[in-house]
Parts: sequence; C-alpha cells; structure tokens
Amino acid sequence: MAFTATDVKNLRERTGAGMMDCKKALEETNGDFEAAVDSLRAKGLAAVAKKSSRTAAEGLVGVAVSGTKGVAVEVNSETDFVAKNDQFQDFVRKTTEVALGASSDDVEALKAAAYPGGGTVTDKLTNNVATIGENQQVRRMKTVSVSDGVVVPYVHNAAAAMLGKIGVLVALESTGDKAVLEALGKQIAMHIAAAFPEALDADGLDKDVLERERKIALEKAVEEAAKSGKQIPDDILAKRADGAVAKFAKDKALLSQVFVMDNKTPIAQVVANAAKDAGAPVVLKDYVRFQLGEGIEKEVSDFAAEVAAAAGLG
Repeated sequence: MAFTATDVKNLRERTGAGMMDCKKALEETNGDFEAAVDSLRAKGLAAVAKKSSRTAAEGLVGVAVSGTKGVAVEVNSETDFVAKNDQFQDFVRKTTEVALGASSDDVEALKAAAYPGGGTVTDKLTNNVATIGENQQVRRMKTVSVSDGVVVPYVHNAAAAMLGKIGVLVALESTGDKAVLEALGKQIAMHIAAAFPEALDADGLDKDVLERERKIALEKAVEEAAKSGKQIPDDILAKRADGAVAKFAKDKALLSQVFVMDNKTPIAQVVANAAKDAGAPVVLKDYVRFQLGEGIEKEVSDFAAEVAAAAGLG
C-alpha cells in the first residue's frame, strides 16, 4: 500500500512521533495508517496524548520579590511578537504577583487562583488566547525564601521590568548588612544566568545524569586503554571514570562553579568571603534559574516542506 507526504504529516500529528519514525512505521506497515499508529505506540514513540493546541515555546519569565520571598514564573506564547504585547506582559506580571502569594509551587493551583480584577488566572489566560489569537500557557513556577536575609531578582534580556528571557532569583540567608547582601546576590545572579548551574551542590544533581556520565567516562577510559595497547586494571579504569564524574559535578553544581567575575574563585568561597563585609556569616540557601522555552521542542516554520523533504516524497 502506497503512502504520501500527507500521510507522514498526519501520522506525526496523530502520534507526536518524529517524521522519520513516522515514515519508517508506514514503510513497515505497507502504508496501513492505523497499523503504523499501533507500531509507534508499541515502540513508545507516540506521544501519550496529542496536544490539543499549538506549541508555545516563546513568551516571558517573570520574577517578583516581597520581603524575604521571591518567585519566578514562566508563561509561554507561540511567538516572540506576543511577548512584546502589553496585554501579555501585564498578564505575566500580575500572574507572577499572584504566585508570590501562593503556598506552594503547584502550577494548577496558581491557575485556579484569583486574578486581580476578577475571575481566575485561567479565566484571564483563556481571554488572552481568544483576544490575542495565540496559544498561551502558564508552564512552571518556583519559590525561594529565607528567614533572615535577602532574595535578589535578576532578569537577563529584559523585555520590561522584571520580565525577560532568563529569570534568576538568589536566596541569601544572613543577619548581615542587607546592602552588602543585595550586591552579592546581584553578582551571583549574573553568574547563574551565564553559567547555567544544574543544582545548588553536587548532592542535588540528577543521579541518572551522573550515572550516564559515569558510563560515558568508563567507555572512554576503556577505549583509550585499548588504543594504547596497555593492560589497565578495571579498578584503575573505574577510578578514572569516578574522576571524570567528579569534575562534571564540580562544573554543574553552583557552589563549586568558578565565579565568572574573576574566573578563579569557587562560588562557595565568594559567599564565605562576603561575611566580613556583611558583618555576619552568609549562606547561599537556594536559587532559581528559568530560561524561556528550555526543554520545549519547537515546531518548524515550514512543516509541510520539511515533511516532504525528510520523507523523500513529492
């Protein structure tokens, strides 16, 4: 049974699987569409549920601070053009303010919360989608706080006050001079925006990621040993892999990263050194770094042409 570029396109839209996987599934099932759907599901390539709306990977990250508490919220739109819209910016700003009063980082609870002026956040979002004409989503939020100290906000590539492409919050616990803490927090926030740490310390790094790095490092050590022609004991190879993982963790954990401002001092030492000027010990308790659209697979601009080209069909 023959199939066309339209069949590949429809299968992708139905399942959410990649184009080449869809083409292969249709080839293996002789063009039987439903059989191809089942094949992709069996292989785990089909999406669990097809999205009911278009991909929203642009938008804005909003940050807000009140006293010793801060929150970051990501709200997505389909295009960067909408992110420049005053109505959209006002929605992100007010939704972030609503999030600041939330008791948890539950996005569903945030969407059900009362919106300034009446209705809920979801009600306002629905109205925005209808009036602006693009899909929009409140994607995620994270709160940080200290019992005494400061929470310092920073926005990189700002579109407006406290709104931008990258939103950062730094939570510093200390009874020390607040002006000193604010200045320190701003510098660390700029470092975070640039260095993209994945956790506060090594213990917070994803264990699956570390295990994957260990396997890669071990395979590399074995390969290098084979090329050298030397017989290297397994325990030595394992130690080399452990060393590679330790370096990876050091580079990815905020407290062990080298401060971008001087390219030599670990962030943990930068924080410790600030105690003298602050007049009290300082602890970097937590941080947030939200980068707009990270982890969202964006759709191509000319989908039909890409399908035809990738599938080799006219």
